[in-house]
Amino acid sequence: MNVLTKIERHLRRSGQKPTRFGRNVANDPRLVFDLRQGRAIGARLAARIEAFLEAIQ
Repeated sequence: MNVLTKIERHLRRSGQKPTRFGRNVANDPRLVFDLRQGRAIGARLAARIEAFLEAIQ
């Protein structure tokens, strides 16, 4: 499962806004919107997102 799919699942379950998620994880309110448009992210950011999602479960 890719990172965007995990983020989308989290957003649906939590009701969190995409901008808030991006700010919390990467200090980037456009993160989710950019990922939806095909933005590629590096391994470090992907690992940070994965860790964030694991920590809140």
